[in-house]
Amino acid sequence: MDNVLDVVGIEKKYPGVIANRDVALTVKAGSIHAIIGENGAGKSTLMKILYGLIRPDAGHIKAFGKDVELKSPQDAIALGIGMVHQHFKLADNATVLENVILGSEPTRMGFIINFDQARKKLVEIAEHYGLEIDPDESLSNLGVGERQRVEIAKVLFRGAKILILDEPTAVLVPQEVEELFSNLRELVKRGLTVLFISHKLDEVLSIADEITIMRQGATVASRTPKSTNKVELAELMVGGELPKPRAGATKSTGESLISIKNASYMRQDGRQVLNNLSLELKGGEILGLAGVEGNGQSELIELIMGLVKPSGGTVEILGLDATKTLTKDIRNAGVAYIPQDRQRDGLLMSAPLWENRVLGHQFASPMANNAWVNKGEAIEDSKRVVSEFDVRTPGINVLASALSGGNQQKFIVGRELSGSPKVILAAQPTRGVDVGAQAIIWDHLMKARSEGAGILLISADLDELFSLSDRIAVIYSGSIVATLDPNKTTPEQLGLAMTGAKSA
Repeated sequence: MDNVLDVVGIEKKYPGVIANRDVALTVKAGSIHAIIGENGAGKSTLMKILYGLIRPDAGHIKAFGKDVELKSPQDAIALGIGMVHQHFKLADNATVLENVILGSEPTRMGFIINFDQARKKLVEIAEHYGLEIDPDESLSNLGVGERQRVEIAKVLFRGAKILILDEPTAVLVPQEVEELFSNLRELVKRGLTVLFISHKLDEVLSIADEITIMRQGATVASRTPKSTNKVELAELMVGGELPKPRAGATKSTGESLISIKNASYMRQDGRQVLNNLSLELKGGEILGLAGVEGNGQSELIELIMGLVKPSGGTVEILGLDATKTLTKDIRNAGVAYIPQDRQRDGLLMSAPLWENRVLGHQFASPMANNAWVNKGEAIEDSKRVVSEFDVRTPGINVLASALSGGNQQKFIVGRELSGSPKVILAAQPTRGVDVGAQAIIWDHLMKARSEGAGILLISADLDELFSLSDRIAVIYSGSIVATLDPNKTTPEQLGLAMTGAKSA
């Protein structure tokens, strides 16, 4: 089997950070090659180099047996290298066909888009690679798994022979994961090569032909699924024995911390996103909230935090009427919030870490003294968060934008779990973090539960929901459609409930 990629001696440095050092990678044609590693291990930097988004400081790359210099994504695409990003880059108000050809439109007479030619090509690609796609379907009608197929078709339309997938299963339910894996196996059978970036080691062992492990910017080992196991992979990633989270028996206080009854909410565009939703969170428990993204999870959090007002029903948190209470007062009452979008809602990317430590706590002691921020306290506690949550950073004066996504997440979790909060709203708390960081975050969440905190855990990671939750509520079309015992429920049953099936 010939090699389609040979990477030798790749180096990339940023001020105070070595992102890649002496990286070596060999990828065989017609294979699924997984790349795993801790946050900040250099995976994303390497993928950006292979896709032409950034240029290395040293080393060389061979693609399809020829030395290449990738100065831009256009160079990569021209060579047959395509990338599907974790966050899809699609337009809801366009059809599947329009999304696929956007930026690569075939034309007649040099300026008229030839839709017939484009449709014919897309249909041929779909049939050849076994992708179920309707070119004329509006993207707004598609689920997450279907949108991912559109992204893959978009890359194939541009002639990709090497497909880079960045965390492709992050927002998929089990049935959609199986569909994706079936598609990938078919793609490989028909001649494509896949680079698969993931933090989910069970999935890596299930789908990969070969696995490359990265640590601290370097490639440190290569394994096949038959020659390794989940524990060894995790320990190779972290460079030692994986930290073991404490189980921590639940100590339910029976006290109702969040009580929502028949809450409804309609957006300004007239769409009803919450429908007579009822939910209760008690002290000393972790209530998991499972659902395909876009079924009202974000609006539910906004409702609890007092950011929006319901069109009906009641919302109480820590004895406060959230419909009549300012968000800062809800926060000051003892509510922590880990947002699902760390960069948009959790950090000031152009501010140093110590300033980000103050966010959401700028009105209460010890971060604030009357109207003034207590800079000394913020600096000292930032150092504690960095140490306690293993945030990889040269210092607390580093801008948040300089940290890898996983280290940004660890800093946010550390900030929000400070001060023994009574209620923790944790939305995707370990999204994009490695197994070592996940264990640390799980440990702290379970510790908070054992101390009496109530935790509403919103997660697309079913392993996380099953591992942490005392109960799992399922949200679908803005309503709670089931409440399940994780000890008596299978992932398949939960997945069915998440997609609106009547029997779970």
